Amino acid sequence: MTPWITEPSLTVFSPFDQDTDYFPKDRAFMLNFRVGDLDAAIAELNEAGVESGELSIMEGVGRFARIHDTEGNPIELWEPALP
Repeated sequence: MTPWITEPSLTVFSPFDQDTDYFPKDRAFMLNFRVGDLDAAIAELNEAGVESGELSIMEGVGRFARIHDTEGNPIELWEPALP
């Protein structure tokens, strides 16, 4: 099967282990969206009434922020680190 390719790379669907502590146990999945400007994305979402969690940084990977959909499912926004 040909992967879904977007700019600048592949889109990956990858399950977490059942015992992950990366998101709440009562949730089966989490979406992760790559964004070009995390600060602008958060500002736009906040302006629309969507609250965001605190920013985190993974050295060499990028910056992350967590939001939730209307059903409480976690959604992570990821701004990749510059190469």
